[in-house]
Amino acid sequence: MAVVLFQPADGQAAPSEVDKINRELEKVRIEMKAAASSKLHAQEEFKAIEQKKEEAAQSVTRIMTQISQTTENMQGVRDRLAVTEGELVEAGESLQEAEKRIEARDKLLQSRVRLLYTSGSVSYLDVLLSSTNFVDFLDRFDSIQSILSQDKTILEEHKKDKELIVIKKAEVETKLVEVKDLYGRLQVYYAQLVDKEKEKEKMILSYSEQMEELEDISAEQEALIMKLAKKASDLEKQRNRVQSHYKSGGKLLRPIGDGYRISSGFGPRTHPITGEKGKMHQGVDFPAPAGTAIYAAESGVVLVAQATSGYGNTVIIDHGNGLWTLYGHIRNGGIKVEAGENVKRGQKIAEVGTTGNSTGNHLHFEVRKNEKPQNPMSYIR
Repeated sequence: MAVVLFQPADGQAAPSEVDKINRELEKVRIEMKAAASSKLHAQEEFKAIEQKKEEAAQSVTRIMTQISQTTENMQGVRDRLAVTEGELVEAGESLQEAEKRIEARDKLLQSRVRLLYTSGSVSYLDVLLSSTNFVDFLDRFDSIQSILSQDKTILEEHKKDKELIVIKKAEVETKLVEVKDLYGRLQVYYAQLVDKEKEKEKMILSYSEQMEELEDISAEQEALIMKLAKKASDLEKQRNRVQSHYKSGGKLLRPIGDGYRISSGFGPRTHPITGEKGKMHQGVDFPAPAGTAIYAAESGVVLVAQATSGYGNTVIIDHGNGLWTLYGHIRNGGIKVEAGENVKRGQKIAEVGTTGNSTGNHLHFEVRKNEKPQNPMSYIR
Protein backbone atom coordinates (compact mmCIF):
# COMPACT_ATOMS: atom_id res chain seq x y z
CA MET A 1 0.00 0.00 0.00
CA ALA A 2 1.50 3.34 -1.07
CA VAL A 3 1.50 5.82 1.79
CA VAL A 4 1.99 9.58 1.52
CA LEU A 5 4.70 10.26 4.06
CA PHE A 6 7.21 12.79 2.83
CA GLN A 7 6.83 16.45 2.17
CA PRO A 8 9.70 18.96 2.48
CA ALA A 9 7.31 21.19 4.40
CA ASP A 10 6.43 21.61 8.05
CA GLY A 11 4.59 18.99 10.08
CA GLN A 12 1.25 20.81 10.19
CA ALA A 13 -0.28 18.32 7.74
CA ALA A 14 0.09 15.49 10.26
CA PRO A 15 -3.16 16.04 12.21
CA SER A 16 -5.35 16.24 9.09
CA GLU A 17 -3.68 13.17 7.56
CA VAL A 18 -3.99 11.16 10.79
CA ASP A 19 -7.59 12.34 11.19
CA LYS A 20 -8.33 11.16 7.68
CA ILE A 21 -6.85 7.74 8.44
CA ASN A 22 -8.78 7.60 11.74
CA ARG A 23 -12.02 8.37 9.89
CA GLU A 24 -11.28 5.59 7.44
CA LEU A 25 -10.46 3.27 10.34
CA GLU A 26 -13.73 4.13 12.08
CA LYS A 27 -15.64 3.47 8.86
CA VAL A 28 -13.89 0.11 8.46
CA ARG A 29 -14.61 -0.82 12.08
CA ILE A 30 -18.30 0.04 11.64
CA GLU A 31 -18.37 -2.12 8.52
CA MET A 32 -16.62 -4.92 10.44
CA LYS A 33 -19.16 -4.63 13.25
CA ALA A 34 -22.04 -4.76 10.77
CA ALA A 35 -20.49 -7.76 9.00
CA ALA A 36 -19.93 -9.52 12.34
CA SER A 37 -23.54 -8.79 13.33
CA SER A 38 -24.79 -10.16 10.00
CA LYS A 39 -22.63 -13.24 10.42
CA LEU A 40 -23.89 -13.78 13.97
CA HIS A 41 -27.49 -13.29 12.87
CA ALA A 42 -26.99 -15.78 10.02
CA GLN A 43 -25.42 -18.28 12.44
CA GLU A 44 -28.30 -17.89 14.91
CA GLU A 45 -30.86 -18.33 12.13
CA PHE A 46 -28.89 -21.32 10.89
CA LYS A 47 -29.08 -22.96 14.32
CA ALA A 48 -32.80 -22.22 14.64
CA ILE A 49 -33.56 -23.64 11.20
CA GLU A 50 -31.26 -26.59 11.87
CA GLN A 51 -33.35 -27.32 14.98
CA LYS A 52 -36.56 -27.06 12.95
CA LYS A 53 -35.09 -29.33 10.30
CA GLU A 54 -34.17 -31.88 12.98
CA GLU A 55 -37.66 -31.70 14.45
CA ALA A 56 -39.18 -32.09 10.98
CA ALA A 57 -36.90 -35.08 10.32
CA GLN A 58 -38.00 -36.67 13.59
CA SER A 59 -41.61 -35.96 12.65
CA VAL A 60 -41.06 -37.64 9.27
CA THR A 61 -39.59 -40.65 11.08
CA ARG A 62 -42.68 -40.84 13.28
CA ILE A 63 -44.95 -40.44 10.25
CA MET A 64 -43.07 -43.17 8.41
CA THR A 65 -43.56 -45.45 11.42
CA GLN A 66 -47.28 -44.61 11.44
CA ILE A 67 -47.49 -45.23 7.70
CA SER A 68 -45.79 -48.60 8.15
CA GLN A 69 -48.15 -49.49 11.00
CA THR A 70 -51.17 -48.28 9.03
CA THR A 71 -50.07 -50.33 6.03
CA GLU A 72 -49.89 -53.40 8.27
CA ASN A 73 -53.31 -52.56 9.74
CA MET A 74 -54.76 -52.13 6.26
CA GLN A 75 -53.37 -55.52 5.29
CA GLY A 76 -54.98 -57.00 8.40
CA VAL A 77 -58.28 -55.36 7.53
CA ARG A 78 -58.00 -56.58 3.94
CA ASP A 79 -57.50 -60.09 5.33
CA ARG A 80 -60.52 -59.64 7.61
CA LEU A 81 -62.50 -58.30 4.67
CA ALA A 82 -61.60 -61.36 2.63
CA VAL A 83 -62.65 -63.63 5.52
CA THR A 84 -65.91 -61.71 6.01
CA GLU A 85 -66.66 -61.87 2.31
CA GLY A 86 -66.04 -65.60 2.53
CA GLU A 87 -68.38 -65.82 5.49
CA LEU A 88 -70.96 -63.87 3.50
CA VAL A 89 -70.64 -66.39 0.66
CA GLU A 90 -71.05 -69.24 3.18
CA ALA A 91 -74.04 -67.48 4.69
CA GLY A 92 -75.53 -67.14 1.22
CA GLU A 93 -75.00 -70.82 0.59
CA SER A 94 -76.54 -71.65 3.99
CA LEU A 95 -79.41 -69.37 3.10
CA GLN A 96 -79.94 -71.23 -0.17
CA GLU A 97 -79.84 -74.59 1.61
CA ALA A 98 -82.29 -73.39 4.29
CA GLU A 99 -84.60 -72.00 1.64
CA LYS A 100 -84.52 -75.38 -0.10
CA ARG A 101 -85.38 -77.10 3.19
CA ILE A 102 -88.18 -74.64 3.80
CA GLU A 103 -89.45 -75.18 0.28
CA ALA A 104 -89.40 -78.98 0.81
CA ARG A 105 -91.18 -78.66 4.12
CA ASP A 106 -93.71 -76.34 2.57
CA LYS A 107 -94.46 -79.01 -0.02
CA LEU A 108 -94.72 -81.69 2.69
CA LEU A 109 -96.99 -79.56 4.81
CA GLN A 110 -99.10 -78.70 1.79
CA SER A 111 -99.48 -82.44 1.02
CA ARG A 112 -100.50 -83.05 4.62
CA VAL A 113 -103.05 -80.31 4.39
CA ARG A 114 -104.42 -81.76 1.13
CA LEU A 115 -104.57 -85.20 2.74
CA LEU A 116 -106.52 -83.88 5.68
CA TYR A 117 -108.74 -81.93 3.36
CA THR A 118 -109.56 -84.97 1.14
CA SER A 119 -110.11 -87.18 4.22
CA GLY A 120 -112.93 -84.93 5.34
CA SER A 121 -113.44 -84.25 8.98
CA VAL A 122 -112.03 -87.59 10.19
CA SER A 123 -110.10 -86.94 13.41
CA TYR A 124 -107.25 -88.85 14.93
CA LEU A 125 -109.78 -90.24 17.49
CA ASP A 126 -111.97 -91.62 14.70
CA VAL A 127 -108.91 -93.35 13.27
CA LEU A 128 -108.22 -95.01 16.62
CA LEU A 129 -111.83 -96.02 17.28
CA SER A 130 -112.14 -97.61 13.87
CA SER A 131 -109.41 -100.11 14.75
CA THR A 132 -110.51 -103.73 14.16
CA ASN A 133 -108.60 -105.07 17.10
CA PHE A 134 -106.18 -104.05 19.81
CA VAL A 135 -103.11 -104.69 17.69
CA ASP A 136 -104.59 -102.58 14.96
CA PHE A 137 -105.29 -99.93 17.59
CA LEU A 138 -101.68 -99.93 18.71
CA ASP A 139 -100.44 -99.73 15.14
CA ARG A 140 -102.75 -96.80 14.45
CA PHE A 141 -101.72 -95.12 17.67
CA ASP A 142 -98.03 -95.45 16.78
CA SER A 143 -98.70 -94.09 13.31
CA ILE A 144 -100.58 -91.09 14.70
CA GLN A 145 -97.77 -90.40 17.19
CA SER A 146 -95.23 -90.61 14.39
CA ILE A 147 -97.24 -88.21 12.24
CA LEU A 148 -97.67 -85.74 15.10
CA SER A 149 -93.98 -85.99 15.96
CA GLN A 150 -92.96 -85.42 12.35
CA ASP A 151 -95.31 -82.46 12.02
CA LYS A 152 -93.89 -80.92 15.18
CA THR A 153 -90.30 -81.52 14.09
CA ILE A 154 -90.98 -80.05 10.67
CA LEU A 155 -92.55 -76.96 12.18
CA GLU A 156 -89.73 -76.48 14.71
CA GLU A 157 -86.98 -76.93 12.10
CA HIS A 158 -88.89 -74.67 9.76
CA LYS A 159 -88.96 -71.99 12.44
CA LYS A 160 -85.29 -72.48 13.40
CA ASP A 161 -84.12 -72.27 9.77
CA LYS A 162 -86.01 -69.04 9.23
CA GLU A 163 -84.61 -67.52 12.43
CA LEU A 164 -81.08 -68.74 11.67
CA ILE A 165 -81.19 -67.32 8.18
CA VAL A 166 -82.33 -63.93 9.42
CA ILE A 167 -79.71 -63.83 12.22
CA LYS A 168 -76.80 -65.13 10.14
CA LYS A 169 -77.51 -62.83 7.24
CA ALA A 170 -77.80 -59.80 9.54
CA GLU A 171 -74.55 -60.66 11.35
CA VAL A 172 -72.56 -61.11 8.16
CA GLU A 173 -73.97 -57.97 6.55
CA THR A 174 -73.21 -55.97 9.72
CA LYS A 175 -69.67 -57.33 9.89
CA LEU A 176 -69.12 -56.59 6.20
CA VAL A 177 -70.30 -53.01 6.66
CA GLU A 178 -67.98 -52.59 9.69
CA VAL A 179 -64.95 -54.01 7.89
CA LYS A 180 -65.58 -51.93 4.79
CA ASP A 181 -66.00 -48.82 6.96
CA LEU A 182 -62.76 -49.58 8.83
CA TYR A 183 -60.90 -50.15 5.59
CA GLY A 184 -62.25 -46.89 4.19
CA ARG A 185 -61.16 -44.97 7.29
CA LEU A 186 -57.71 -46.55 7.13
CA GLN A 187 -57.41 -45.51 3.50
CA VAL A 188 -58.27 -41.93 4.43
CA TYR A 189 -55.78 -42.00 7.33
CA TYR A 190 -53.09 -43.48 5.07
CA ALA A 191 -53.68 -40.75 2.48
CA GLN A 192 -53.43 -38.10 5.24
CA LEU A 193 -50.16 -39.59 6.48
CA VAL A 194 -48.72 -39.63 2.96
CA ASP A 195 -49.74 -35.99 2.46
CA LYS A 196 -48.21 -35.09 5.81
CA GLU A 197 -44.99 -36.92 4.91
CA LYS A 198 -44.77 -35.02 1.60
CA GLU A 199 -45.41 -31.75 3.45
CA LYS A 200 -42.64 -32.50 5.96
CA GLU A 201 -40.21 -33.55 3.22
CA LYS A 202 -40.96 -30.32 1.37
CA MET A 203 -40.38 -28.42 4.61
CA ILE A 204 -37.04 -30.20 5.16
CA LEU A 205 -35.98 -29.33 1.60
CA SER A 206 -36.92 -25.70 2.24
CA TYR A 207 -34.93 -25.73 5.52
CA SER A 208 -31.92 -27.22 3.71
CA GLU A 209 -32.06 -24.49 1.07
CA GLN A 210 -32.35 -21.81 3.77
CA MET A 211 -29.39 -23.32 5.64
CA GLU A 212 -27.28 -23.35 2.48
CA GLU A 213 -28.17 -19.71 1.86
CA LEU A 214 -27.29 -18.80 5.46
CA GLU A 215 -24.00 -20.69 5.18
CA ASP A 216 -23.19 -18.68 2.05
CA ILE A 217 -24.09 -15.44 3.87
CA SER A 218 -21.94 -16.46 6.85
CA ALA A 219 -19.01 -17.34 4.57
CA GLU A 220 -19.40 -14.06 2.67
CA GLN A 221 -19.48 -12.08 5.90
CA GLU A 222 -16.45 -14.00 7.21
CA ALA A 223 -14.53 -13.18 4.02
CA LEU A 224 -15.64 -9.54 4.30
CA ILE A 225 -14.53 -9.42 7.96
CA MET A 226 -11.10 -10.79 7.00
CA LYS A 227 -10.83 -8.28 4.18
CA LEU A 228 -11.85 -5.40 6.44
CA ALA A 229 -9.50 -6.62 9.19
CA LYS A 230 -6.61 -6.56 6.71
CA LYS A 231 -7.66 -3.07 5.60
CA ALA A 232 -7.87 -1.92 9.24
CA SER A 233 -4.43 -3.39 9.95
CA ASP A 234 -2.97 -1.62 6.92
CA LEU A 235 -4.60 1.66 7.98
CA GLU A 236 -3.23 1.31 11.51
CA LYS A 237 0.25 0.65 10.13
CA GLN A 238 -0.14 3.65 7.83
CA ARG A 239 -1.26 5.82 10.77
CA ASN A 240 1.69 4.64 12.86
CA ARG A 241 4.12 5.44 10.06
CA VAL A 242 2.58 8.87 9.56
CA GLN A 243 2.65 9.61 13.28
CA SER A 244 6.20 8.34 13.56
CA HIS A 245 7.23 10.42 10.60
CA TYR A 246 5.70 13.64 11.86
CA LYS A 247 7.04 13.05 15.36
CA SER A 248 10.47 13.21 13.71
CA GLY A 249 9.56 16.65 12.36
CA GLY A 250 8.38 15.51 8.95
CA LYS A 251 11.97 14.80 7.92
CA LEU A 252 14.09 11.83 6.97
CA LEU A 253 16.41 10.13 9.41
CA ARG A 254 20.12 10.81 8.97
CA PRO A 255 21.40 7.69 7.15
CA ILE A 256 24.67 7.58 9.06
CA GLY A 257 25.77 8.42 12.58
CA ASP A 258 25.69 12.05 13.75
CA GLY A 259 29.48 12.13 14.17
CA TYR A 260 30.16 12.03 10.45
CA ARG A 261 30.44 15.36 8.62
CA ILE A 262 29.43 16.14 5.06
CA SER A 263 32.45 16.42 2.74
CA SER A 264 30.56 17.33 -0.43
CA GLY A 265 27.11 18.90 -0.55
CA PHE A 266 24.29 18.94 -3.10
CA GLY A 267 24.84 21.08 -6.24
CA PRO A 268 27.48 21.92 -8.87
CA ARG A 269 31.10 21.06 -8.02
CA THR A 270 34.42 20.05 -9.52
CA HIS A 271 34.33 16.33 -10.12
CA PRO A 272 36.87 14.71 -7.76
CA ILE A 273 37.96 12.12 -10.35
CA THR A 274 37.60 13.79 -13.77
CA GLY A 275 38.26 17.35 -12.59
CA GLU A 276 35.25 18.54 -14.57
CA LYS A 277 34.04 21.89 -13.18
CA GLY A 278 30.36 22.69 -12.58
CA LYS A 279 29.49 18.99 -12.55
CA MET A 280 26.15 18.52 -10.74
CA HIS A 281 26.52 16.54 -7.51
CA GLN A 282 23.10 14.92 -7.03
CA GLY A 283 23.52 14.01 -3.38
CA VAL A 284 25.68 14.48 -0.30
CA ASP A 285 28.80 12.56 0.80
CA PHE A 286 29.50 11.35 4.35
CA PRO A 287 33.12 10.14 4.76
CA ALA A 288 33.36 7.23 7.25
CA PRO A 289 35.50 4.17 7.90
CA ALA A 290 34.80 1.03 5.87
CA GLY A 291 32.08 -1.07 7.48
CA THR A 292 30.33 1.86 9.17
CA ALA A 293 26.57 1.13 9.44
CA ILE A 294 24.20 2.75 6.97
CA TYR A 295 20.53 3.15 8.04
CA ALA A 296 17.26 3.46 6.14
CA ALA A 297 16.22 7.13 6.21
CA GLU A 298 12.57 6.05 6.35
CA SER A 299 10.42 2.93 6.07
CA GLY A 300 9.77 1.62 2.58
CA VAL A 301 10.37 -1.11 0.01
CA VAL A 302 13.82 -1.92 -1.39
CA LEU A 303 13.85 -1.35 -5.16
CA VAL A 304 17.54 -2.00 -5.84
CA ALA A 305 20.17 -3.91 -3.83
CA GLN A 306 23.06 -4.59 -6.22
CA ALA A 307 26.13 -3.21 -7.97
CA THR A 308 25.65 -0.36 -10.46
CA SER A 309 28.18 1.32 -12.72
CA GLY A 310 28.97 4.69 -11.12
CA TYR A 311 27.52 4.18 -7.62
CA GLY A 312 29.13 0.78 -7.09
CA ASN A 313 27.13 -1.38 -4.71
CA THR A 314 23.85 0.47 -4.29
CA VAL A 315 20.59 0.31 -2.35
CA ILE A 316 17.52 2.27 -3.46
CA ILE A 317 14.40 2.44 -1.23
CA ASP A 318 10.92 3.52 -2.34
CA HIS A 319 9.12 5.40 0.46
CA GLY A 320 5.93 6.02 -1.45
CA ASN A 321 4.45 9.12 -3.06
CA GLY A 322 7.31 9.17 -5.61
CA LEU A 323 10.02 9.56 -2.95
CA TRP A 324 13.19 7.45 -3.20
CA THR A 325 16.46 7.41 -1.27
CA LEU A 326 19.73 6.12 -2.71
CA TYR A 327 22.77 4.79 -0.81
CA GLY A 328 25.97 4.40 -2.92
CA HIS A 329 29.57 3.06 -2.80
CA ILE A 330 28.62 0.28 -0.29
CA ARG A 331 31.51 -2.07 0.39
CA ASN A 332 31.53 -5.54 -1.15
CA GLY A 333 29.39 -7.83 1.00
CA GLY A 334 28.01 -4.79 2.78
CA ILE A 335 24.44 -4.88 1.38
CA LYS A 336 22.17 -6.29 4.15
CA VAL A 337 18.79 -6.18 2.38
CA GLU A 338 17.23 -7.63 -0.77
CA ALA A 339 15.10 -6.15 -3.53
CA GLY A 340 11.39 -6.35 -2.62
CA GLU A 341 12.09 -6.38 1.12
CA ASN A 342 10.18 -4.07 3.47
CA VAL A 343 12.49 -2.07 5.69
CA LYS A 344 11.81 0.14 8.69
CA ARG A 345 13.07 3.62 9.50
CA GLY A 346 16.46 3.36 11.20
CA GLN A 347 17.05 -0.27 10.12
CA LYS A 348 20.61 -1.14 9.16
CA ILE A 349 20.64 -1.74 5.43
CA ALA A 350 24.32 -1.59 4.43
CA GLU A 351 27.92 -0.71 5.35
CA VAL A 352 30.18 2.08 4.10
CA GLY A 353 32.67 1.26 1.36
CA THR A 354 34.38 2.71 -1.71
CA THR A 355 33.02 0.72 -4.66
CA GLY A 356 32.23 2.33 -8.03
CA ASN A 357 33.60 5.78 -8.93
CA SER A 358 34.94 6.69 -5.48
CA THR A 359 38.09 8.27 -4.06
CA GLY A 360 37.71 6.79 -0.56
CA ASN A 361 35.35 5.21 1.95
CA HIS A 362 32.18 7.29 2.20
CA LEU A 363 28.37 7.14 1.86
CA HIS A 364 26.89 8.87 -1.16
CA PHE A 365 23.25 9.66 -0.18
CA GLU A 366 20.58 10.93 -2.58
CA VAL A 367 16.91 11.89 -2.26
CA ARG A 368 14.77 11.79 -5.40
CA LYS A 369 11.20 12.99 -5.89
CA ASN A 370 9.54 11.46 -8.95
CA GLU A 371 13.06 10.38 -9.98
CA LYS A 372 14.37 13.97 -9.88
CA PRO A 373 17.31 14.65 -7.47
CA GLN A 374 16.43 16.81 -4.43
CA ASN A 375 18.70 18.44 -1.85
CA PRO A 376 18.85 15.76 0.88
CA MET A 377 19.41 18.42 3.54
CA SER A 378 15.89 19.74 2.92
CA TYR A 379 14.62 16.35 4.11
CA ILE A 380 17.14 15.34 6.76
CA ARG A 381 16.43 16.70 10.23
